[in-house]
Amino acid sequence: MPIHPTHLYIDEKNISYARRNILLNDHLKSRIRPLHTKPSDPLIPLDQLGIKSISFTLTNPPFYSSASDLLASAALKSRPPHSACTGAPVEMVTPGGETAFASRLMAESAALGNRVRWYTTLLGKYSSVAAVVEELRGKYGVGNWAVKEFVPGEKSKTRRWGVGWSWGARRPAEEVARAVGVPRALLPFPARFAFEAGGVGVGVQGVADRVNGILEGMDLEWRYRPQVSAGVGFARENVWSRAARRQRLRYKDGAGGGDGNEKMEEEKEEEPALGFKVQLLMLKESEGTEVVVRWLVGRESVLFESFCGMLKRQVVGG
Repeated sequence: MPIHPTHLYIDEKNISYARRNILLNDHLKSRIRPLHTKPSDPLIPLDQLGIKSISFTLTNPPFYSSASDLLASAALKSRPPHSACTGAPVEMVTPGGETAFASRLMAESAALGNRVRWYTTLLGKYSSVAAVVEELRGKYGVGNWAVKEFVPGEKSKTRRWGVGWSWGARRPAEEVARAVGVPRALLPFPARFAFEAGGVGVGVQGVADRVNGILEGMDLEWRYRPQVSAGVGFARENVWSRAARRQRLRYKDGAGGGDGNEKMEEEKEEEPALGFKVQLLMLKESEGTEVVVRWLVGRESVLFESFCGMLKRQVVGG
């Protein structure tokens, strides 16, 4: 799918260069839209652009709060940089620094909500990561976020960090959302759970039969594709607890006052409480099968954790 970005500039010189570069590349003319804004304008001016929604924001805010802050940071470095800094003051300095910029972005995101699928910002200071994540969780109650570390080259000592968040329920992959080297307290709940099942003689197909038998017996949507040894499922609530299983049996026996489908029809269009993928992988060393559960959709980590625990108990114990 082609990307059609809108680039925002507060500096006249920068936007003139951007417009010139676009004109020099014919294939970009219809795809990139530069827009000149003022520092006081919204960071995400969807209404001004006449756009209902976008997929994501990509921001690289000025790191420093003042020129003296910039010089103080440079003085702390043990060695001079390998290249000269060519950033203009408007690109390097902003009132309050990058954390203030991120705070402003968070406030706008709270108002825009799902009009933007993912909000992201780059951070140049490690200390800013904790400040941004803590504000996301504490002030705004965000439960779906990601932290990523960027290293430009194997031997480079330079580090940058990206923080993204969403008001939606789609969960990013583990390798995207949980950066190596960042304290676990700043990372989101793991979206991947794996365990080994079966032994010699059981094989992937035997474990697949177990998984299908378990999930097909529950009041949830489950589709398994044997060609790729994987399946995707969605549940509107916890349907694997003992209470849920007893209620299902009552409906099945006609003692629940209905056929059990009324609630399902009412909630069919609602966002699922849990979306998941189950992938089965053959382990060559142990000749067993690894069951990998990936969290796709959901707002409650306890629900995903409960589902994974249930599946492991029943597959391994079965």
